[in-house]
Amino acid sequence: MWLKPEEVLLKNALKLWVTEKSNDYFVLQRRRGYGEDSGGLTGLLVGTLDTVLDSTAKVAPFRILHQTPDSQVYWNIACGASLEEISKHWDWLQQNIIRTLAVFDSGEDITSFVQGKIRGLIAEEGTSASDEEDPERFREAVLRFELLFGVPQREKLVTYFSCSYWRGRVPNQGWIYLSTNFLCFYSYMLGNEVKLVYPWDEVSRLERTSSVLLAESIRVCVRGEDHFFSMLLRLQQTYLIMQQLADYTIVRFFDKETFNAEHPLANPLHVTQRALEIHARNQSFRAFFRLPQEENLCEVYESFLWVPFSHVNTLGKICVSENYLCFASQDGSQCHLIVPLWEVRIFSRALTVCLRGKRALRFSEVRDFERLAATIRRKCRTAGSPQHFISNPLKERMKEQSWQIHFAEYGRGTGMFCTKKTRDLIVRGVPETLRGELWMLFSGAVHDMTSHPGYYGRLLEECMGSSSLACDEIERDLHRSLPEHPAFQSDTGISALRRVLTAYAHRNPKIGYCQAMNILTSVLLLYAKEEEAFWLLVAVCERMLPDYFNRRIIGALVDQAVFEELIREHLTQLTEHMTDLSFFSSVSLSWFLTLFISVLPIESAVNVVDCFFYDGIKAILQLGLAVLDYNIDNLLCSPKNSALSNWSVAWNEETPPLTGDLGSANGRPETDDIRTEEVENMRKRNKLYVIQTLEDTTKQNVLRVVAQDVKFSAAQLDELYMLFKRQHFVSCYWSVCSPALQNHDPSLPYLDQYQLDQSQFSSLFNLLQPWTTHTHARSLARSAFRLLDENGDGLLNFKDFICGLDILYNKSFTEKLTFLFKLHLQPAVYKSDVFCPSGRAKVDLQEYLKQWQEDLQRREGNIKDLPRINQVQFIGLTKTLYGVFHGDEEEESLYRAVARVTSLLLRMEEVGRNSPTGTSSPVLDTPTDTPSSPSTVRDGDWSFSFEQILASLLNEPSVVRFFERAIDTDSLIAHARKNQLKDAH
Repeated sequence: MWLKPEEVLLKNALKLWVTEKSNDYFVLQRRRGYGEDSGGLTGLLVGTLDTVLDSTAKVAPFRILHQTPDSQVYWNIACGASLEEISKHWDWLQQNIIRTLAVFDSGEDITSFVQGKIRGLIAEEGTSASDEEDPERFREAVLRFELLFGVPQREKLVTYFSCSYWRGRVPNQGWIYLSTNFLCFYSYMLGNEVKLVYPWDEVSRLERTSSVLLAESIRVCVRGEDHFFSMLLRLQQTYLIMQQLADYTIVRFFDKETFNAEHPLANPLHVTQRALEIHARNQSFRAFFRLPQEENLCEVYESFLWVPFSHVNTLGKICVSENYLCFASQDGSQCHLIVPLWEVRIFSRALTVCLRGKRALRFSEVRDFERLAATIRRKCRTAGSPQHFISNPLKERMKEQSWQIHFAEYGRGTGMFCTKKTRDLIVRGVPETLRGELWMLFSGAVHDMTSHPGYYGRLLEECMGSSSLACDEIERDLHRSLPEHPAFQSDTGISALRRVLTAYAHRNPKIGYCQAMNILTSVLLLYAKEEEAFWLLVAVCERMLPDYFNRRIIGALVDQAVFEELIREHLTQLTEHMTDLSFFSSVSLSWFLTLFISVLPIESAVNVVDCFFYDGIKAILQLGLAVLDYNIDNLLCSPKNSALSNWSVAWNEETPPLTGDLGSANGRPETDDIRTEEVENMRKRNKLYVIQTLEDTTKQNVLRVVAQDVKFSAAQLDELYMLFKRQHFVSCYWSVCSPALQNHDPSLPYLDQYQLDQSQFSSLFNLLQPWTTHTHARSLARSAFRLLDENGDGLLNFKDFICGLDILYNKSFTEKLTFLFKLHLQPAVYKSDVFCPSGRAKVDLQEYLKQWQEDLQRREGNIKDLPRINQVQFIGLTKTLYGVFHGDEEEESLYRAVARVTSLLLRMEEVGRNSPTGTSSPVLDTPTDTPSSPSTVRDGDWSFSFEQILASLLNEPSVVRFFERAIDTDSLIAHARKNQLKDAH
């Protein structure tokens, strides 16, 4: 790798480099401790020093220096991981630079010319680290990352940090490398090398912890094993990046319902630390202000805002996106507001923003005022004009009067100040005439509808009269949605509900329609217009409750895990009484899916929805804790096994309303102090655990089915499953639209959720197959794939794969020979010629059971049913046997044994043809040396049965001994695990 020229001093006491080649201008050196003198004390000291320094320019095994003539100044211009790599750079210098340097008279001119050339080479190569703070050092880290961990060059290193990895009570000082798909760590201290490579898709826990021994550390749980990293100078930054990378991988591989080509980080090759930071900042910005997904944070300015109702200037930040100007006070709790740029009319030197038909907002002491003013002028001209304005008449009621006063003081609509007083009014209850307006405002749905005028009408036109599975499910559930309410006892309400649900299923086919959406939409239609109800449903499903309404309801399960965590934190008495809190999750799942609508009277449920649209999921969590807290005495007195029968006390008529402060009295723990940031962090932390729990369930079900048919141990099956699953993901790591990602479908049976195509199978099969086949490896893997792919869909599940591998590892000589025999039969002879590698052939349950029954019958088949093998196929079988024996300690005797068997079979065939009862066909010349060679066999119509080949080989003890030999399964699995990434294409 060419390096930016850096001056180095050769006069040092340690003498860490040895000169290999030199001339008048350049020196090629090898670092001590590498190559011939890699052992001994010098090697240990040099290796330890290299790890601690972590400067690849210094610790790469080879480097090239440029010497300024007539001076002692040297410049480091290139480094390499191997002699071959550095030699290419040396040869290039000899061919392109040496002759040119002779024309210069001054040594300084020579050095200047060399430096310019090297910088030009670096510029031509380009670098993925162009957006890093120190591109040169990052390029060195990339080289070291590839050298240490053997990952393909396509793997994108995001960042790296110095840290300590703890083994028990012993810290190992080293460096942690965070890439798009892997968490890696390397340490080398006085001969003790520690190297870790863990893919993000296997991480089940990621959290910050502290203990007596470790003041603060990051805990990473991979496949049930905990790993602790501490002494990070930027621990919080490291943790956030790790959290983002793990979440990015989980969403990309497991949650394809929420991941699409428009995702800002869709291309894994474009993921950088800066891109992650920008993506996280935009997500937080949109979540806080409830803005549409299209909005991104463009600029931030520190400023004071005059708050008229408090008569003070509050310090905060102005956040400008494509279509909105937002402000939040310094802590975010005092007040915040959202101003659509199309509402802005004029602003003065002091930045007094005047809203159309409303009041003025006065900002002062704005940093970089001129830039902000120019931005607002530009965006005011380009921002879209609203097509919707909410205006509901106020009625003379107590709640409405309170809101009237609030609107007068704090404003109304999109420019309203949102403060603690606003929340207090929400908790007390929203007037029915204002409910739709305020739901639209606080959920951010008003911004979505304003940004997409006419969108709902176009959706209805597109999906009108269409038929789909979602439409059938909607029709089935229409009359189950609030059946007692008068609004849904006529065609008017039912038709509106049908249109909203159908339009959303058409908008988002990845979600389509899920149960509980009908109940939620029914309540929305009671207080909002039809189009408004549609956009409220969009806000709930796609922003406020992500991943709730899909096949695996992952979002709901994540929030159940958060709920359990909050119970442990706030209701310690209940935790001590009931150590297993999964019971509460099973009961509360319906609360979260329907926002308590399914378990509360409609009059109380809509108040919960009010709080939800203002506070988000935090309101539902607080209410759940308040319910448990209110009934804690009954729960503590009830036996653990009868708690469910007493659960009705939570909802009896004597229970006081839960619409006030969600905290508890009488010394009980307060639950109202839960912060939104805390909830979001819990969500991110528990999402990894929920996803991996679902994956573990899938794995256990698959292994339970497969273990009955193979002889691998439970531990070996577990390792093989992880290799199989990893192979599925390997082709997804560096691809934007990988076919393997499309083959992962959680709705399929457990066995078919992960499947390999022919290319993926061949790579893994060649790593695990127990024999050395060399040139025949590719054709052998291709034949094995065709043989195991019995339904001809071009994909193999884990059971297909492991059953084929079990034959090679654990079966008898006869069964192994049968497998090899079948490999060389033409596909049309032994199996169905239905083959469609272009896609998955989905089958229904009956077809699946029928295929299973046929598989059982096929296993019981007799070897006599095998077809005869013809000339070309027999030659291929013989070559495969030679390849299998290659490298064995008895290779020579095995070759002679196969030659004898082949000669014997050919003589038997010749005798059979020459006998009076033999078939009339051309007679074959008897081979004398290598009968498997095509040149020794004339064209003819002849064949052998499997029984003939088996009987002949049974007479050769060396062959039988070879195939009956025990195979070191654990070593082969370890070898495959180590080299799986190296063989990735």
